[in-house]
Amino acid sequence: MPTLRLLAVLLALVSSAAAAHPFLCCDYGGGKVCVVSAEGKIEWQWDCKAPQDCWKLPNGNYLFCFVSGALEVTPDKKVVWEYKAPTDVKVEVHACQPLPDGNVMLVECGTSRIIEVDRAGKIAKEIKLAAAPEIKLHNQFRGTRKLANGHYLVAFKGEGKIVELDGEGKVLRQIKVPGDPHEVVPLPEGHLLITCGDGHQVRELDAKENIVWELGENDIPGYTLRLMAGCQRLPNGNTVFCVYLGHGHIGEQAQVIEVTRDKKIVWDVADHAQFKTINQIMLLDVPGDVTKGEILR
Repeated sequence: MPTLRLLAVLLALVSSAAAAHPFLCCDYGGGKVCVVSAEGKIEWQWDCKAPQDCWKLPNGNYLFCFVSGALEVTPDKKVVWEYKAPTDVKVEVHACQPLPDGNVMLVECGTSRIIEVDRAGKIAKEIKLAAAPEIKLHNQFRGTRKLANGHYLVAFKGEGKIVELDGEGKVLRQIKVPGDPHEVVPLPEGHLLITCGDGHQVRELDAKENIVWELGENDIPGYTLRLMAGCQRLPNGNTVFCVYLGHGHIGEQAQVIEVTRDKKIVWDVADHAQFKTINQIMLLDVPGDVTKGEILR
């Protein structure tokens, strides 16, 4: 008799063939940002060190950040916007977001700040972040998003918490979570979707910070949760998660999973020939303007 693990894998393969998505992704360990067809072919690639966040813009260009800055690049690989992080101190850029006014929001470890950069590459706004002194630079911050009301949500990776700031940087609330959070996605009705990094789990909280949905390390046979990184909530209620396979797990299992509300896998990516550690993803078959928050990631 087949094992439950084998049955789960076979069912996932059947499902993925019927529900494959084209996508944009960051391969942190592979040092590249890629556009991938629904058939799994890399159609566009940009090499950069330690990419962390990526978006397809309404104009068709690709915005992404990496360890030393951020770029907007056209499909024919022309750089039309650039931000270079400071070089006089050690800095790591770990999140980016296109804003409605055309500026780009970034979060930097080392300088400990959120910045909004204009089309000329100049800093238009800066919010200082107070990282605990014992937290090493690489572990300070990860996923960061600006909300429609001007507030900011920041994953304080090394401190195991999500922090909401107002538009001037005042701390409004702090939410402790397991592990080292890598992503916080604002959802409708004030919900938050949080990936807990090496906490090996995911939580969705309502506006009162109650857990309304969660995914545990061993909830899905054959799909152990490793370091949970980027994610995207889909219009049908499913969620796509990046399972970062560094820390000793490269090549072991699927790098991306699409999970239903009842915790069934309907699509996955397990391409170890082309990718090492996929840590961020944006599906390209979901309509919406990313500058208006219409894509939930």
